[in-house]
Parts: sequence; C-alpha cells; structure tokens
Amino acid sequence: MYNFDRIIERRNTDSIKWDIEDNELPMWVADMDFQTAPEIVEAFSERLEHPVFGYCKLCDEWYDAYINWWKTNHGMEINREHLLFCSGVVPAISSIIRHITVPEDKIVLLTPNYNHFYNCINDNDRQVLEVEMIYNKSSYYIDYESLENALAKPDTTMMIVCNPQNPTGTIWNSSDLRKIGELCIKYGVTIISDEIHCDIVTPGKEYVPFSFASENNKNNSITCIAPTKAFNLAGLQTSALYIPNENIREKVRSSIEKDEISMPNSFASAAAVAAFTKGEKWLVELNSYIYNNKMTVKNYLQQEIPQIKLVWGDATYLLWLDCTLLKTDSKELAAKIRKNTGLYVMAGSYYGRGGEKFLRMNVACPNKVLLEGLERLKKGIAV
Repeated sequence: MYNFDRIIERRNTDSIKWDIEDNELPMWVADMDFQTAPEIVEAFSERLEHPVFGYCKLCDEWYDAYINWWKTNHGMEINREHLLFCSGVVPAISSIIRHITVPEDKIVLLTPNYNHFYNCINDNDRQVLEVEMIYNKSSYYIDYESLENALAKPDTTMMIVCNPQNPTGTIWNSSDLRKIGELCIKYGVTIISDEIHCDIVTPGKEYVPFSFASENNKNNSITCIAPTKAFNLAGLQTSALYIPNENIREKVRSSIEKDEISMPNSFASAAAVAAFTKGEKWLVELNSYIYNNKMTVKNYLQQEIPQIKLVWGDATYLLWLDCTLLKTDSKELAAKIRKNTGLYVMAGSYYGRGGEKFLRMNVACPNKVLLEGLERLKKGIAV
C-alpha cells in the first residue's frame, strides 16, 4: 500500500511547476506531486553506490524492460532492433520534424492538442495544419472529412497523433487509429504517435498502441514511449522510439544522432528498467487514486460549480474543463483565477482551435491539495 495522500514540499527544489509565488497553487504543467515508486528510488540508490558517472550505453535490461512491459500490459510484440533511445519525446519530435520534413511543409494536428507540438512545428519553420475535432458537449470525435482534406494537401507530409489524447483524455479506439492510418498511407503522410500518457488510464480501461491497430499503421509510424509521465520521471530525460519500418527508423536514427539526443545519462536506463520491472503495483494504485480524484472533481463541479463541466476522459491526469457557460476567453479566465486566488491552471486556448472556452487542470496531487484547488476555482469564477 502506497501513500499518495502524503504532501511533499516542492518549493525551492528547482521545480518548474513550483517556481511560483508563495500564495499560489500550481495545477498546470504535467508532472505529479507524488513521490515516484519507492522501488525506483531504491534502484537510484543502488546506482549511486558506484561513484563514477561517465558516458553510458544501453544495457540489455533496458530493451527487455520495454519489450516485456508492452507485451504484458498492452499486448504488443516489440522487436529489440525496432527500439531507439532518445533523451525525451519532445526533443525527438522536434528532431524528426527538422530532419525528415522540409521548411514550409504542413503537419496535421487534431485540435485541441498538446501545446508543445505547435512549438516543435513552428520553431522549425513548418506549418501547423489544424483539424478541429467534433465536440458533442461530452466527448470528442474525429472529423474525417476535414482530416482527409488536410492530409490530401500536396505539402502535407506528417501528422502527429496524441494517443491517448492530451488535453482531452480521449483514448482512441482501434477503428479510429486504423482510419487515420489508412488516410495517411493514401496520401503519403508519415505519422508520429506520442504515447507518453498511455499508462495513466481509468482502472479497467486500456489504450490501443497506434502501430498495433493495423499493418498500415505499423509500417508508417514512429511511436514515442517512455516511463516518465506514468512514474513521474520527466526530469530524468529518458524515452524510446519504436519504429518497425527500417527506412523510417534509419532516418530517425540519423536525425537524433545529429542532434545529440541519442545517448542516455547515468540514470536514464536504470529509471526505465526499474519502472517497467518493479513499478507495476505502484502504478495500479496510482491509477486508482487518480480516478478517485477525477470523481472528486466531477462531483464537486456538479454540486458547487455547475457553470463548469468536466469533459470525461479515461486517460491522463489532466482534466479538460468546459467553461462555455462562463462566456469568457480561457486566457482571461485563467488569468483572473490566478490573480484572485493563486490557482494556476492552463488556458485551453494554448491547445489550439477548439480550446478557447476550456481550462486544463492537473489533478495528480494529494486529495487534500485537490480540494483546496477546487475551492480556489469556485472562488475564482465568483469574483
């Protein structure tokens, strides 16, 4: 039994999330306020017993850890030679865009979507091509007519899929993933699937790996996977790229080597091995705790803040809050809440078209902290 109710002081620890004013409560960026699994901390302690931290290579256990985790937990067979190490998912995506596409190419995003994808595209002089998803006041669906029109453009060369989806928490089903794959094959568009949130799911639910949905998907995709979100290890800079297609894989290998993001640090391998071989019980309890936090938010909003509606998603610890009834822009709303209460949440407009009336809220924190955040939210919209 792990203690997720424990409040850990993170101020003055060089935390991006907690680099705020004393009266503020951060529930914005996607890292958790829980201690990582004790089994992982123990593995770090064992590594520290050897006092030399020189250049590292990947151990066999690193490959085995990914292969066994995806087979056991997600039913997918991964071949060792199809895995590449990278120091992070966002650096990998930026590198792939820079070296596999050319300036002014269009890259498709289903919006609202993770804000750093926009940075990866725009900062490399490519163009974001937004395809807004259909929102039916409770969940999201793909507008396939608009998606096909976007993919059919002659200068569209890549699509980034967030699977499961951030910020909506949507778990895409096999049918949706196959349809995306078929359209991308039809128009010669390469797919990057960011699956970093795949292990944070409602108990009893399961995500479908993009490459597992069909042979088309498998042969035309780059899948980004990592233990960092699920086990709160983002600061360790460790991830993997799963690329079955040899031609694509060698292009990606070249790109990440050119950008010097293909070598592990002294803890990157140990972190992944410990997480995937010793962290499952902790993760099961974590997902149960996050689910209970989501239910706390759902019930609180219904009873105390009916002007805001939770858009239920079965993945991630990031909640997508529909604030349409408040009739204000999300940036103005988030700024007002922060100014008047100290609660720091993300404006939905940062996530592109369709996010203008939403807020994103991180609930990966002790329940007591969550309740304080909800009280601040209530106060913030009442001012």
